[in-house]
Amino acid sequence: MEHYHDAEWGVPVHDDRLLFEFLVLEGAQAGLSWSTILNKRENYRQAFDHFDPETVARYDERKVEELLQNPGIIRNRLKIGAAVTNAKAFLKVREIFGSFDAYIWRFVDGEPMNNYWKTHTELPASTRVSEILSRDLKKRGFKFVGSTIVYAHMQATGMVNDHTVDCFRHAEITSQYHPQDKE
Repeated sequence: MEHYHDAEWGVPVHDDRLLFEFLVLEGAQAGLSWSTILNKRENYRQAFDHFDPETVARYDERKVEELLQNPGIIRNRLKIGAAVTNAKAFLKVREIFGSFDAYIWRFVDGEPMNNYWKTHTELPASTRVSEILSRDLKKRGFKFVGSTIVYAHMQATGMVNDHTVDCFRHAEITSQYHPQDKE
């Protein structure tokens, strides 16, 4: 968890494959702890063909059944099915916008929203932006993309910098972008 916090969480992601990876992992995390998913991350990478959306979009019922037997991932039919559905929706979004990155980052005007929280208790579970993005994703056919899951995705992929101001990562990430007080 410490390495993930220090190296990844809150760092802006613009790689479509990694954005898809976080979308699948955040959906798998629903109702579970993030550490549970993080500990299974490499298993997920292997099971889901390194999160290649083209490959995942072609998964059939036989592949879903195979995944349901894999003890290295969360064996939940709805979550696995959502990953396949989301891969298909992800590809449609890429067709329309050129990349998933171009689509999703437009919800924050292309730059991370830098928050200035003093304590972890101030961090919201969702925001107006995550609610808008959640509705848009659902409209485009995505599953397991409620506002809270979407906000966690935004935090993980650096669309929002929710490191507290006393955390060394807050200053590092903020200094890379123009500070903004959105939200």
